[in-house]
Amino acid sequence: MDRNSNKNRSFLICLLLALIILAVFYQVYSFSFVNFDDPAYIYKNPNIQTGITVKTIEWAFATGYAANWHPLTWLSHILDWQLFGSNPAGHHITNLIFHIANTLLLFFVLKQMTNAIWQSAFVAALFALHPLHVESVAWVTERKDVLSAFFWLLTMWAYVRYVKNPKLKWYLILLILFALGLMSKPMLVTLPFVLLLLDYWPLNRFKSKRSPAYLVVEKIPLFAMVIASSIVTFIVQKKGGAVAEIIGLPLKFRICNALISYGEYISKMIWPSRLAVFYPHPGFSISFFYAAISAVFLLAVTIIVFRLAKNHKYLVTGWFWYIGTLVPVIGLIQIGNHAMADRYSYITLTGLFIIIAWGMPQLLIKWRYKKIAFVLSATLIILAMSICTHFQLRYWRNSLTLFQHTLDVTKNNYVAHLCIADALFEQNKLNEALYHYSEVVRLQPASAAALKRLATSLCYTGKADESVIYYERAIKIEPNNADTYNNLGVAFCMQGKFDQAIPCFNRALQINPQYVGARDNLIRAEEGIKQKPKIAEDANK
Repeated sequence: MDRNSNKNRSFLICLLLALIILAVFYQVYSFSFVNFDDPAYIYKNPNIQTGITVKTIEWAFATGYAANWHPLTWLSHILDWQLFGSNPAGHHITNLIFHIANTLLLFFVLKQMTNAIWQSAFVAALFALHPLHVESVAWVTERKDVLSAFFWLLTMWAYVRYVKNPKLKWYLILLILFALGLMSKPMLVTLPFVLLLLDYWPLNRFKSKRSPAYLVVEKIPLFAMVIASSIVTFIVQKKGGAVAEIIGLPLKFRICNALISYGEYISKMIWPSRLAVFYPHPGFSISFFYAAISAVFLLAVTIIVFRLAKNHKYLVTGWFWYIGTLVPVIGLIQIGNHAMADRYSYITLTGLFIIIAWGMPQLLIKWRYKKIAFVLSATLIILAMSICTHFQLRYWRNSLTLFQHTLDVTKNNYVAHLCIADALFEQNKLNEALYHYSEVVRLQPASAAALKRLATSLCYTGKADESVIYYERAIKIEPNNADTYNNLGVAFCMQGKFDQAIPCFNRALQINPQYVGARDNLIRAEEGIKQKPKIAEDANK
């Protein structure tokens, strides 16, 4: 009777969680793609749009496209395109389905490990509805987040089954699921360490006949896969230019940013305001004072956790889950030029949610009406998060709403200006786009891409003479870019300076002999020079 009652209760909790998620996230169905990574990943990626074939499967496993190796993620995008085409609704719904599945899996796995149904449900609710997780669900490019989390949680499930029934088949299932997770996103490299934390609590394997050394040896195949995945990821990202910034940013600045980011994620978990899709890295202007404060805070919490560990083991698991899972993306090895990212909290905050869910009853243990207090406080938290997430989601409606909000909540955000400018340019709002391109160049004067975009927008607004200045600056930064030489030649042609345009087209063809556009432009420029004497003669008449 009790077992049936527990199953019924679990089913109702799962149903309620799914319904709440749908009620809050349903609006993603009407969202567009955004022009930040979505073009390269999806709607301007010809490899995605050919459907599931032997060739595309080979591409998914062999490519380091977009400075990433995650073949399962590519395959999921290919399948989405085959099913839904260019309609973003289906792509968004797929992300949402994975988010619902991840929430239910998290509840199920925690309940299996702890037998604490309500704490497990509360952790799942926090995971499902926290505003920091909006980015992973509403951004189609972040399919890798929800997909890798799906395999992360399935790997945990298989591990729990293996612990309870230590047979080879469960260990093999564990390895397969872990490999699939790594092929979705290498964020899973920290999962073997999390499994060791779970051995400590709630599985309590450190008190069993197995020694701690055995528990580590048991996971050697997982660690071997982690090493292989880390090497492949670093090579691919370095080849793709994603780690180029590490050369110009000394270690002490990266450590400071990591310390501040650890504190910022906690701050935004407690008070999720001013969330943005891109937080610019402060670089050399980082605050050592704030880094020191964050370091003291982190050290103090760690000391408290160890002091209370004897009677509150969940603190150790929760705290080091949070600290450890952020290590690959905290910026010690700088990937990209952002300070932090909301999407990195998707699986990471689960550790802190565990502390909250198991800590709240402990704090209320002496209260006379502790059960009522727990239910009320949990309900209020879930309600508040649902409202915040509902409003945060609205910013993801399209590129303009997303990046205008990003400009509103951040400073000197050149990525936001660039994405707004691109969106306005596509809508033929050239003068508005010109302002934002100018801001990008002001903030990133050494960016050849920004200079080229500004120059192109100037051309389109009839300011070809000004565009020449920016094309020439871009060429000094990237002297072997055929497109820039071709576009500079076009700008000269617009001014009637065909004699100056011809060397530009020739240089573009020298760099890329197959450049058809540059060859056509060269022919037009040569014809323009031949017509000049005739034009002058007609003018004299």
